[in-house]
Amino acid sequence: MFGFGDIIRRREILDGREWIVYPVRVVEDTEDHLAVYLAKGTPLTFGQGDFRWGNHPWANFDHIWQSDGVLQVQRPGDGYSVWHFWEGDTFSGWYINFQEPMRRDARGFDTLDQELDIWVPADGSSFQWKDVEHFEERQRLGGFHPGEADAVRTEAQRVAAMLDAGTTWWSDRWTDWSAPAIWEVPGRMDLSAPA
Repeated sequence: MFGFGDIIRRREILDGREWIVYPVRVVEDTEDHLAVYLAKGTPLTFGQGDFRWGNHPWANFDHIWQSDGVLQVQRPGDGYSVWHFWEGDTFSGWYINFQEPMRRDARGFDTLDQELDIWVPADGSSFQWKDVEHFEERQRLGGFHPGEADAVRTEAQRVAAMLDAGTTWWSDRWTDWSAPAIWEVPGRMDLSAPA
């Protein structure tokens, strides 16, 4: 288990290599979930070489996290994480990021964003599907392994059913959370360092 304030790394692994890596701070680590904070200005490190999905789409921008900080909460075995977004000090909503289930190691955790997302506004209005066209195009071009796209769709429908029924596991307790003022933006992660 990681401790409050620990700096760990979040890696997305594609084709057996690091596609993107960045540091996050641990907010809470329990048997049920891992909550980490991605601060504004955090450096993003992108893998080099040929990937089946091409370069990471964020590589075309400044290699830092540009929006306000985001709290990412993931549970073991889930094929998604719940990202909490703020605009300044105002909570703006939840972004359900469909991704491979997290795989922990001593330095952090690995996953891979699988393109499809859901946006849930803070005011409780209807949720919106995001990046559906990108997801379908990725499948059409053979970007997913056999059965992978179907597994993502199944997980997405399960989350949509939770949202429709109002039975989500994530609570409002994080909506008023803010990072401690003493937390500095972590430094760049070294891709060459051992896992």
